[in-house]
Amino acid sequence: MRTTLTALSTVRPTRRLAVGGLTALGAAGIAATALTGTAHAATPDTAGPAGHRAAATAQHLTTQAHHAKQSADKAAKAAKDSGKSGAKAKYADNLDGWIREARAVMAKHDIPGSYDGIKRNIIRESAGDPNAVNDWDINAQKGIPSKGLLQVIQPTFDQYHVKGTPDDLTDPVANIAAACNYAADRYGSMDNVDSAY
Repeated sequence: MRTTLTALSTVRPTRRLAVGGLTALGAAGIAATALTGTAHAATPDTAGPAGHRAAATAQHLTTQAHHAKQSADKAAKAAKDSGKSGAKAKYADNLDGWIREARAVMAKHDIPGSYDGIKRNIIRESAGDPNAVNDWDINAQKGIPSKGLLQVIQPTFDQYHVKGTPDDLTDPVANIAAACNYAADRYGSMDNVDSAY
């Protein structure tokens, strides 16, 4: 009987150490869990009050991170959608639309020219026909006829072409922008042009 009691007494302290060791390991596991953001390792049976707080904090951080990601995703989608819808304004495919679109491009490059000044010169030069070609003046005789809404010759177009418009002399918007760029360089603005230029 004594042997049994002695055996039991030697086992008990070892068992108590084992439970204490498990408790220490459990606290360390909970601390590690809180640091890594995983809230599932702590359970009510093994965690204790400190473990519950650590688990709640970790769960709160995980929820905050999830909401932050959702907000960032929504903001990115909104920016992408607004970029698609506002990428390029729509202009009418007529004289009014061409002048308005050219002026929008010109504004980005600080090229002056009012709507009225541009329209007045277009009417005088081509009567609003983007395919108008002058085949009788000195330029035509040299083989470089004036073309388009504002009757621009190819060398002038090449020199004063405005980035953001087609590289095409008879394109209405490109023709207007290049002509206004030339007029700004030569006369200060297309508004100052009242005759052949």
